[in-house]
Amino acid sequence: MYFDFNLKSTTLLIFLIHGIAFSILFARRGFLSEQKSNFWLSLYILLCALYIAPFMFGYSNWYAKDGYREVLFFVPFQQLFLLPPVIYFYIKTVLYPSFTLSKKEFVHFIPAIIYALYSLVIFVTDVYILDTYYFYEDGRDKDFDLWYQISGFISMIYYLMISLKMYDRYRKTTYQTVSYADAILYKWVQHFLIAFLLLLCIRTLFFIINPEWGGFGKKYWYYLCFSILFYYISISGLIHSIKSNIAYQISDIFYPSIQENVDTSPVISKEQIAEDSHSNELKEQLEEMMNTQKAFANPTITLFDLAQDLNTTPKMISQVINKGFQMNFNDFINTYRTEEVIAKLTSGESNSQTLLGIALDSGFNSKSTFNRAFKKHTQLTPKEYIKKNIAK
Repeated sequence: MYFDFNLKSTTLLIFLIHGIAFSILFARRGFLSEQKSNFWLSLYILLCALYIAPFMFGYSNWYAKDGYREVLFFVPFQQLFLLPPVIYFYIKTVLYPSFTLSKKEFVHFIPAIIYALYSLVIFVTDVYILDTYYFYEDGRDKDFDLWYQISGFISMIYYLMISLKMYDRYRKTTYQTVSYADAILYKWVQHFLIAFLLLLCIRTLFFIINPEWGGFGKKYWYYLCFSILFYYISISGLIHSIKSNIAYQISDIFYPSIQENVDTSPVISKEQIAEDSHSNELKEQLEEMMNTQKAFANPTITLFDLAQDLNTTPKMISQVINKGFQMNFNDFINTYRTEEVIAKLTSGESNSQTLLGIALDSGFNSKSTFNRAFKKHTQLTPKEYIKKNIAK
């Protein structure tokens, strides 16, 4: 097979080979772990690898060589209508592992299907019906038509927006539902979306610098940046996929009923609280559970646990905590945990037990979560607090 090895074609070839390898790796992990998110990430990385293929082959002079040029013309390597929904559904399956595509959600793939049919019509017409170039009479790859590139860019922006909205909803719901939100917030999704946003910014910059998208010119630097970012996503995705199953299990339990059973409205001022007797009674019962029963010491306590113990609905508990205590569920529980740690430090337990041991006994499930919650509550790190208030 003909391939002109030079700096530009070779660097992109390295990324393409690694992209295909990562795609196979994630597909295999998907079969072994049965986590659908791995399949979506596998497809995303494969599409990224194919995305850079035309320019890689272009820099290898395939567009100037008969037999090779036709491959680039008739194979739709750049799936600009398929990439965005794949990204969206990858994020959705990470956040909600039990999510399954329904028939109505196949509408997201209609533009990609139409473009695939469009590419097929061009191939059949030019190769079999006319036996001469009609669509490709101008000798320009249809993947680089301005209308397609701009439409794909708009699609990317749209799916980024709905992905951000979905993650924001998940984040708010998590803080309102579990006491260990930091453990299942999927920081990886934040990094993924930031990388996605950075790709759009780079693409916008290169649209401005070199608006003739079909010309190679300075596009190499865009494709190199794109390759580096999707390589980062591949490595980070692999690290994420081998982490603990805690988040997977929690999301799987809560989806989709969590969306209807939790109050995610902003905290309002005390003057706006409706002081009805039921809310006041629940507030007192919650304080009793925290102060006397020390329910917060359970490291996996959730909003649903409290609702079951108090024989009420999760939404009612959420509203009472939001409006009666002016905080979300996660902060509510961690505030009691922090006060418990402070009480134990004051009583001298740090002489016989480590700080981390005290934190774990008080309900925290990790050192990082404890440190963040403690500083949020006291404006001091645990060591600063001990030095200022406990140490003699």
